[in-house]
Amino acid sequence: QVQLVESGGGLVQAGGSLSLSCAASGSIFSRSLMGWYRQAPGNQRELVATIASGGSTNYADSVKGRFTISRDNAKNTVDLQMNSLKPEDTAVYYCYALWLRGYWGQGTQVTVSS
Repeated sequence: QVQLVESGGGLVQAGGSLSLSCAASGSIFSRSLMGWYRQAPGNQRELVATIASGGSTNYADSVKGRFTISRDNAKNTVDLQMNSLKPEDTAVYYCYALWLRGYWGQGTQVTVSS
């Protein structure tokens, strides 16, 4: 069983930065694909970024060049550094882990004011 706990959301002005962190329990973390998704009101949940166990990354076009995903397999954490935030980045951000099946965190709110 894997449990994911996000932290670091909040309110920021457009152009600002926020860092999200996800702490994972369980022994499979180092072998898991990890990622961040987000869901804005009225929208479907969408991929933000993923990072494989070996460190290769993938980003949604809308966040390329602004967001950076990273992981620390020794600490069982995955982080999302978000720079140059825009109002359209406002959403609940969810941590995700994939190993045989998918696991989700409870989500953390990110609000970007214009």
